[in-house]
Amino acid sequence: MNYMVIGAGGTGGAIGAFLAKVGKDVTLIARGAHLQAIKERGIRIETGTDEGFCVPVKAASMEGCEARPDVIFVCVKGYSLAETVPFIRRISGRDTVVIPILNIYGTGRKLQQELPELTVTDGCIYVSANISAPGTIRMHGEIFRVVYGTPDHKTDDPRLQKTADDLRKAGITPVYSAQIEKDAMEKFSYVSAMAACGLYFHAEAAEMQQEGDVRAFFVQLVDEIELLAAAEGIHYETPLREINLNILDHLAPTASTSMQRDIYAGKQSEIDGLIYEVVRRADKYSLELPAYRKAAAKFRGEGL
Repeated sequence: MNYMVIGAGGTGGAIGAFLAKVGKDVTLIARGAHLQAIKERGIRIETGTDEGFCVPVKAASMEGCEARPDVIFVCVKGYSLAETVPFIRRISGRDTVVIPILNIYGTGRKLQQELPELTVTDGCIYVSANISAPGTIRMHGEIFRVVYGTPDHKTDDPRLQKTADDLRKAGITPVYSAQIEKDAMEKFSYVSAMAACGLYFHAEAAEMQQEGDVRAFFVQLVDEIELLAAAEGIHYETPLREINLNILDHLAPTASTSMQRDIYAGKQSEIDGLIYEVVRRADKYSLELPAYRKAAAKFRGEGL
Protein backbone atom coordinates (compact mmCIF):
# COMPACT_ATOMS: atom_id res chain seq x y z
CA MET A 1 0.00 0.00 0.00
CA ASN A 2 0.99 3.61 -0.53
CA TYR A 3 1.32 5.67 2.64
CA MET A 4 1.14 9.40 3.17
CA VAL A 5 2.08 11.13 6.41
CA ILE A 6 0.72 14.67 6.79
CA GLY A 7 3.05 16.42 9.20
CA ALA A 8 6.67 15.29 9.34
CA GLY A 9 7.49 16.40 12.87
CA GLY A 10 8.53 14.11 15.69
CA THR A 11 5.49 11.87 15.27
CA GLY A 12 4.94 11.83 11.52
CA GLY A 13 8.61 12.00 10.61
CA ALA A 14 9.35 8.95 12.73
CA ILE A 15 6.46 6.94 11.25
CA GLY A 16 7.47 7.84 7.70
CA ALA A 17 11.14 7.10 8.27
CA PHE A 18 10.55 3.69 9.85
CA LEU A 19 8.13 2.65 7.09
CA ALA A 20 10.47 3.88 4.36
CA LYS A 21 13.40 2.04 5.94
CA VAL A 22 11.69 -1.32 5.31
CA GLY A 23 10.82 -0.41 1.72
CA LYS A 24 7.28 0.90 2.05
CA ASP A 25 6.05 3.53 -0.39
CA VAL A 26 5.83 6.69 1.72
CA THR A 27 5.22 10.37 0.98
CA LEU A 28 5.88 12.89 3.73
CA ILE A 29 4.01 16.19 3.74
CA ALA A 30 6.19 18.91 5.25
CA ARG A 31 7.14 22.53 4.73
CA GLY A 32 9.97 25.04 4.88
CA ALA A 33 13.55 24.10 5.62
CA HIS A 34 12.46 20.71 6.98
CA LEU A 35 10.85 19.81 3.65
CA GLN A 36 13.87 21.01 1.68
CA ALA A 37 16.29 18.99 3.80
CA ILE A 38 14.21 15.82 3.42
CA LYS A 39 14.10 16.29 -0.35
CA GLU A 40 17.85 16.79 -0.53
CA ARG A 41 19.15 14.25 2.00
CA GLY A 42 16.27 12.06 3.11
CA ILE A 43 15.04 11.93 6.68
CA ARG A 44 17.39 11.10 9.52
CA ILE A 45 16.46 9.39 12.79
CA GLU A 46 18.68 9.89 15.83
CA THR A 47 18.34 7.86 19.04
CA GLY A 48 20.14 7.72 22.33
CA THR A 49 21.14 4.07 21.94
CA ASP A 50 22.75 3.95 18.50
CA GLU A 51 23.77 6.11 15.56
CA GLY A 52 20.30 6.00 14.05
CA PHE A 53 19.74 5.94 10.30
CA CYS A 54 18.98 8.11 7.30
CA VAL A 55 16.58 6.99 4.57
CA PRO A 56 15.46 8.59 1.31
CA VAL A 57 11.73 9.28 1.18
CA LYS A 58 9.37 11.19 -1.10
CA ALA A 59 8.39 14.57 0.32
CA ALA A 60 6.16 17.43 -0.79
CA SER A 61 4.10 20.34 0.44
CA MET A 62 0.32 20.09 0.48
CA GLU A 63 0.19 22.55 -2.40
CA GLY A 64 2.62 20.58 -4.53
CA CYS A 65 1.50 17.02 -3.84
CA GLU A 66 -0.37 14.90 -6.38
CA ALA A 67 0.06 11.50 -4.71
CA ARG A 68 -2.89 9.11 -4.34
CA PRO A 69 -2.32 7.29 -1.02
CA ASP A 70 -4.09 4.21 0.24
CA VAL A 71 -3.49 5.19 3.87
CA ILE A 72 -3.05 8.70 5.30
CA PHE A 73 -1.57 9.27 8.74
CA VAL A 74 -2.57 12.72 9.99
CA CYS A 75 0.15 13.91 12.38
CA VAL A 76 -0.33 17.67 12.51
CA LYS A 77 -0.94 19.75 15.63
CA GLY A 78 -4.56 20.15 16.71
CA TYR A 79 -4.71 23.80 15.66
CA SER A 80 -3.65 22.83 12.10
CA LEU A 81 -6.24 20.10 11.61
CA ALA A 82 -8.80 22.21 9.75
CA GLU A 83 -6.40 23.15 6.96
CA THR A 84 -5.68 19.48 6.19
CA VAL A 85 -9.31 18.60 5.42
CA PRO A 86 -9.51 20.11 1.90
CA PHE A 87 -6.15 18.53 1.07
CA ILE A 88 -7.30 15.09 2.26
CA ARG A 89 -10.44 15.41 0.13
CA ARG A 90 -8.36 16.34 -2.91
CA ILE A 91 -5.86 13.48 -2.79
CA SER A 92 -8.08 10.69 -1.44
CA GLY A 93 -9.64 7.92 -3.46
CA ARG A 94 -12.86 6.13 -2.60
CA ASP A 95 -11.00 3.47 -0.56
CA THR A 96 -8.44 5.71 1.14
CA VAL A 97 -8.15 5.19 4.91
CA VAL A 98 -7.41 8.17 7.18
CA ILE A 99 -5.69 7.57 10.54
CA PRO A 100 -5.43 10.70 12.71
CA ILE A 101 -3.03 10.30 15.64
CA LEU A 102 -3.05 13.74 17.21
CA ASN A 103 -2.60 14.50 20.89
CA ILE A 104 -6.11 15.92 21.29
CA TYR A 105 -8.81 13.49 22.42
CA GLY A 106 -11.76 13.26 20.03
CA THR A 107 -9.88 14.30 16.89
CA GLY A 108 -11.04 11.26 14.95
CA ARG A 109 -14.70 12.04 15.59
CA LYS A 110 -14.21 15.56 14.26
CA LEU A 111 -12.60 14.26 11.05
CA GLN A 112 -15.30 11.62 10.64
CA GLN A 113 -17.87 14.41 10.52
CA GLU A 114 -15.78 16.38 8.03
CA LEU A 115 -15.00 13.38 5.80
CA PRO A 116 -18.06 11.10 5.91
CA GLU A 117 -17.25 9.63 2.50
CA LEU A 118 -13.98 8.09 3.78
CA THR A 119 -13.02 5.49 6.37
CA VAL A 120 -11.62 7.61 9.20
CA THR A 121 -10.37 6.04 12.41
CA ASP A 122 -9.59 7.60 15.73
CA GLY A 123 -6.11 7.02 17.07
CA CYS A 124 -3.13 8.00 19.15
CA ILE A 125 0.59 7.36 19.34
CA TYR A 126 3.15 6.64 22.03
CA VAL A 127 6.51 8.10 21.07
CA SER A 128 8.75 10.85 22.38
CA ALA A 129 10.44 12.59 19.46
CA ASN A 130 11.03 16.02 18.01
CA ILE A 131 12.69 17.79 15.09
CA SER A 132 16.27 18.47 16.22
CA ALA A 133 17.39 20.01 12.90
CA PRO A 134 15.88 20.31 9.41
CA GLY A 135 15.43 16.78 8.10
CA THR A 136 16.35 15.18 11.44
CA ILE A 137 14.12 13.58 14.09
CA ARG A 138 15.48 12.92 17.57
CA MET A 139 13.79 10.05 19.45
CA HIS A 140 13.84 9.78 23.25
CA GLY A 141 13.25 6.34 24.75
CA GLU A 142 12.20 3.08 23.12
CA ILE A 143 8.39 3.28 23.17
CA PHE A 144 6.91 3.51 19.65
CA ARG A 145 3.29 2.39 19.45
CA VAL A 146 0.46 3.43 17.11
CA VAL A 147 -3.13 2.79 18.22
CA TYR A 148 -6.16 3.18 15.94
CA GLY A 149 -9.70 1.90 15.56
CA THR A 150 -13.11 2.71 14.11
CA PRO A 151 -16.34 3.82 15.87
CA ASP A 152 -18.04 0.51 15.06
CA HIS A 153 -15.38 -1.23 17.20
CA LYS A 154 -14.77 -3.85 14.52
CA THR A 155 -11.25 -5.03 13.66
CA ASP A 156 -11.92 -6.76 10.35
CA ASP A 157 -11.04 -4.06 7.80
CA PRO A 158 -8.34 -5.62 5.56
CA ARG A 159 -6.77 -2.21 4.87
CA LEU A 160 -6.29 -1.54 8.58
CA GLN A 161 -5.08 -5.10 9.15
CA LYS A 162 -2.48 -4.64 6.39
CA THR A 163 -1.45 -1.33 7.94
CA ALA A 164 -0.84 -3.11 11.23
CA ASP A 165 1.32 -5.70 9.44
CA ASP A 166 3.38 -2.99 7.75
CA LEU A 167 3.86 -1.05 10.98
CA ARG A 168 5.01 -4.21 12.72
CA LYS A 169 7.53 -4.95 9.98
CA ALA A 170 8.82 -1.39 10.34
CA GLY A 171 9.53 -1.87 14.05
CA ILE A 172 6.48 0.09 15.23
CA THR A 173 4.05 -1.65 17.60
CA PRO A 174 0.53 -1.52 16.08
CA VAL A 175 -2.72 -1.78 18.04
CA TYR A 176 -5.82 -2.16 15.86
CA SER A 177 -8.23 -1.49 18.69
CA ALA A 178 -11.78 -2.64 19.32
CA GLN A 179 -12.09 -0.03 22.09
CA ILE A 180 -10.52 3.05 20.59
CA GLU A 181 -12.29 5.63 22.79
CA LYS A 182 -10.91 3.91 25.89
CA ASP A 183 -7.44 3.59 24.40
CA ALA A 184 -7.37 7.17 23.12
CA MET A 185 -8.47 8.54 26.49
CA GLU A 186 -5.74 6.47 28.14
CA LYS A 187 -3.11 8.08 25.93
CA PHE A 188 -4.63 11.51 26.47
CA SER A 189 -4.36 11.00 30.23
CA TYR A 190 -0.61 10.63 29.81
CA VAL A 191 0.22 13.39 27.34
CA SER A 192 -2.15 15.91 28.92
CA ALA A 193 -0.87 15.27 32.44
CA MET A 194 2.77 15.35 31.37
CA ALA A 195 2.25 18.57 29.44
CA ALA A 196 0.42 20.25 32.33
CA CYS A 197 2.91 19.06 34.95
CA GLY A 198 5.95 19.83 32.82
CA LEU A 199 4.79 23.34 32.04
CA TYR A 200 3.61 24.04 35.59
CA PHE A 201 7.03 23.18 37.05
CA HIS A 202 9.10 23.87 33.91
CA ALA A 203 10.21 20.26 34.25
CA GLU A 204 11.39 17.45 31.99
CA ALA A 205 10.77 13.75 32.61
CA ALA A 206 13.69 13.52 35.05
CA GLU A 207 11.91 15.63 37.68
CA MET A 208 8.73 13.57 37.32
CA GLN A 209 10.65 10.31 37.65
CA GLN A 210 11.80 11.23 41.17
CA GLU A 211 9.61 11.08 44.26
CA GLY A 212 8.45 14.53 45.33
CA ASP A 213 6.01 17.33 44.57
CA VAL A 214 6.44 17.19 40.78
CA ARG A 215 5.70 13.48 40.54
CA ALA A 216 2.78 13.80 42.97
CA PHE A 217 1.25 16.56 40.82
CA PHE A 218 1.60 14.38 37.72
CA VAL A 219 -0.23 11.55 39.51
CA GLN A 220 -3.00 13.89 40.64
CA LEU A 221 -3.50 15.11 37.08
CA VAL A 222 -3.72 11.53 35.79
CA ASP A 223 -6.21 10.60 38.51
CA GLU A 224 -8.37 13.55 37.49
CA ILE A 225 -8.45 12.40 33.86
CA GLU A 226 -9.61 9.01 35.12
CA LEU A 227 -12.47 10.76 36.94
CA LEU A 228 -13.36 12.56 33.72
CA ALA A 229 -13.23 9.29 31.78
CA ALA A 230 -15.61 7.67 34.27
CA ALA A 231 -18.03 10.56 33.82
CA GLU A 232 -17.97 9.82 30.09
CA GLY A 233 -18.63 6.11 30.67
CA ILE A 234 -15.03 4.89 30.24
CA HIS A 235 -13.63 2.66 32.98
CA TYR A 236 -10.21 1.06 33.43
CA GLU A 237 -9.35 -2.25 35.07
CA THR A 238 -5.81 -1.05 35.83
CA PRO A 239 -5.57 2.45 37.33
CA LEU A 240 -4.29 5.00 34.83
CA ARG A 241 -1.68 6.19 37.31
CA GLU A 242 -0.08 2.73 37.28
CA ILE A 243 -0.07 2.61 33.48
CA ASN A 244 1.30 6.12 33.07
CA LEU A 245 3.98 5.94 35.75
CA ASN A 246 5.33 2.86 33.98
CA ILE A 247 5.53 4.84 30.72
CA LEU A 248 7.02 7.88 32.43
CA ASP A 249 9.70 5.89 34.20
CA HIS A 250 10.91 4.36 30.92
CA LEU A 251 11.35 7.72 29.19
CA ALA A 252 14.69 9.38 28.65
CA PRO A 253 15.27 11.91 31.47
CA THR A 254 15.32 14.76 28.93
CA ALA A 255 11.91 13.92 27.45
CA SER A 256 9.26 16.63 27.42
CA THR A 257 6.10 17.37 25.44
CA SER A 258 5.73 19.22 22.16
CA MET A 259 3.35 21.62 23.90
CA GLN A 260 6.11 22.67 26.31
CA ARG A 261 8.67 23.03 23.54
CA ASP A 262 6.31 25.10 21.41
CA ILE A 263 5.46 27.45 24.27
CA TYR A 264 9.10 27.91 25.25
CA ALA A 265 9.87 28.75 21.62
CA GLY A 266 7.07 31.29 21.44
CA LYS A 267 5.08 29.22 18.95
CA GLN A 268 1.41 28.33 18.78
CA SER A 269 0.69 25.35 21.01
CA GLU A 270 -1.96 22.73 21.79
CA ILE A 271 -2.59 24.09 25.30
CA ASP A 272 -6.27 24.66 24.59
CA GLY A 273 -6.98 21.05 23.64
CA LEU A 274 -4.62 19.49 26.19
CA ILE A 275 -5.38 21.62 29.25
CA TYR A 276 -8.27 24.07 28.88
CA GLU A 277 -10.53 21.49 27.19
CA VAL A 278 -10.19 19.27 30.27
CA VAL A 279 -11.56 22.10 32.42
CA ARG A 280 -14.43 22.67 29.98
CA ARG A 281 -15.31 18.97 30.09
CA ALA A 282 -15.09 19.05 33.89
CA ASP A 283 -17.61 21.90 33.93
CA LYS A 284 -19.93 19.85 31.74
CA TYR A 285 -19.98 17.03 34.31
CA SER A 286 -19.71 19.30 37.40
CA LEU A 287 -16.34 17.79 38.34
CA GLU A 288 -13.86 19.60 40.58
CA LEU A 289 -10.52 18.49 39.05
CA PRO A 290 -8.53 20.91 41.27
CA ALA A 291 -5.09 20.15 39.78
CA TYR A 292 -6.23 20.96 36.24
CA ARG A 293 -8.00 24.10 37.40
CA LYS A 294 -4.89 25.17 39.29
CA ALA A 295 -2.68 24.60 36.26
CA ALA A 296 -5.10 26.30 33.85
CA ALA A 297 -5.40 29.34 36.12
CA LYS A 298 -1.63 29.68 36.31
CA PHE A 299 -1.15 29.33 32.55
CA ARG A 300 -3.88 31.86 31.76
CA GLY A 301 -2.42 34.23 34.32
CA GLU A 302 0.97 34.04 32.61
CA GLY A 303 -0.63 34.81 29.26
CA LEU A 304 0.42 31.54 27.60
